[in-house]
Amino acid sequence: MLELRELVKRYQVGDAETVSAVDGVSLSIAAGELVALYGPSGSGKTTLLMMAAAVLRPDSGSVVVAGREVSALSARERASYRMNELGFIRQSLDLIPGASALDNAAVKLLGKNTSAREARRSVTPLLERLGLGERLGHRSEQLSMGERQRVMIARALSSDPALVLADEPTGSLDSERGSEVLALLRELCHDRAIAVLLVTHDPEAAAFADRVQSLRDGRLADGRPLASAVPSSVR
Repeated sequence: MLELRELVKRYQVGDAETVSAVDGVSLSIAAGELVALYGPSGSGKTTLLMMAAAVLRPDSGSVVVAGREVSALSARERASYRMNELGFIRQSLDLIPGASALDNAAVKLLGKNTSAREARRSVTPLLERLGLGERLGHRSEQLSMGERQRVMIARALSSDPALVLADEPTGSLDSERGSEVLALLRELCHDRAIAVLLVTHDPEAAAFADRVQSLRDGRLADGRPLASAVPSSVR
């Protein structure tokens, strides 16, 4: 489903120094597989994710999704890819002020000309599974940081994407709620044959993945075993 082929992204620092944020990364993820990209802050994880989302263009290499090189698409085609084929769970919580949790979660569907009634009906079960069943009508300003993050996750999954990119999706959640969200993400990945790339610096989050790859200084290292933090009930 997702193939990253020898991706390179460099940034100019000052007048002379060039830093390789991502340096020759190749990685494949199959449908129904959750892969964690594990590494410290500054290792290049988010840059790699932004290239997979066709937000950033690689300096060299390619991003191939379902056999199509999305890194070579036009700006309009890349926007369509993000809207129709991709679920992107960002660290930033860009909810619409004044809108309810239900309407914020339905934004992608509304952007695809789905009726408001149908969009709300579609996202309600997701929000309920994420523990927000009693907060559907609450405005974004009335939600906690953790609740806002769960709305963002529901939004990303609302259109049944074939590929989900998750950038530290549980960073604002407590450990119990974070484990519940990751268990749900893994369940949906397997049940709906979604390819998921999860980037994280948290070994407890990475433990939910089917496979772990380590990233350091922009380069992949072999996936390494992690002390499992997954409760036996979700293994």
